[in-house]
Amino acid sequence: MTKTDELSTDYDAVVIGGGAAGLSGALILGRSRRSVAVIDAGAPRNAPADGIHGLLGYDGMPPIEYLRRGTADVLRYGGTVTSGEVAEITRNDTGFAITLADGRVTRARRILLATGLVDELPDVEGLAERWGRDLVHCPYCHGWEARDQAIAVLATGPMAFHTTLLWRQLSDRVVLLRNGIDFPAEQLAQLAARGVRITEGRPQSVAITDDAVTGVAMADGRVVPCEVIAVGTHMVARGGEIFSSLGLTLTEHPSGMGVYLATDPAGRTDAPGVWAAGNITDLSAQVGAAAAAGAMAGAQINADLAMEEAAEAVGTQAKAG
Repeated sequence: MTKTDELSTDYDAVVIGGGAAGLSGALILGRSRRSVAVIDAGAPRNAPADGIHGLLGYDGMPPIEYLRRGTADVLRYGGTVTSGEVAEITRNDTGFAITLADGRVTRARRILLATGLVDELPDVEGLAERWGRDLVHCPYCHGWEARDQAIAVLATGPMAFHTTLLWRQLSDRVVLLRNGIDFPAEQLAQLAARGVRITEGRPQSVAITDDAVTGVAMADGRVVPCEVIAVGTHMVARGGEIFSSLGLTLTEHPSGMGVYLATDPAGRTDAPGVWAAGNITDLSAQVGAAAAAGAMAGAQINADLAMEEAAEAVGTQAKAG
């Protein structure tokens, strides 16, 4: 990906986050002849994955290649894409001042937050090292690749009932590790009727042989055999200090799956001049949905700027008259 360390002093919009949502928003703004910069911290959530799945026309494409193409699209329309971490955003008379951790400063009339999320994993030894390999979280992103294998679903909350049914659609060798989570008797009966084994106890560590998962070791010494571990992570929108500086607060998802930044359907946040898109606002969004949300937010920012410019033009004419 071709990035630059150079930032202009002023932009119509600055996008914070260079994933699918951020790049898509920047593309729409660039094609609308807006000056736009994308500031990307360079830590994409799906970096460990071999490929993006379920995205029409791009199925199986490595995430880094998808981002490379998206960056090229933004650059083609005059946008700036730079590596960096935003340290502070302050509001001023014309919009916002954005200060990066390396000391660079730029200004923007509008902000698009597309910082993504952080997946918090259960405290099980060896689990994090398998992330994106034989530790998976989404049956739509990774299910086909895990088909017919022995899958252990590590419950982290009530939603594990629903995800276990989805994994069962992909393999007839599924075991649910309850991990102390209570499920209604009706749900347990449905899982059992579908042939899902249910195991009690606390998972302690991942069993590995020749760099492959072979099971989950339980606290009581048992090892539950499996080839794939599926776990629902606790997802947290990334960018806490930035949110605070803008007066934004996160919202707990009613399912308990994590915390997100609430917006209206067009991506507008409660902070004037600030939009958000992607996993930061929709914890379960796949790449296609994140890109679509970014495009919508970019279009809304352009429209908002156009309305402001029209009002300013009328005011200028009135003063001149």
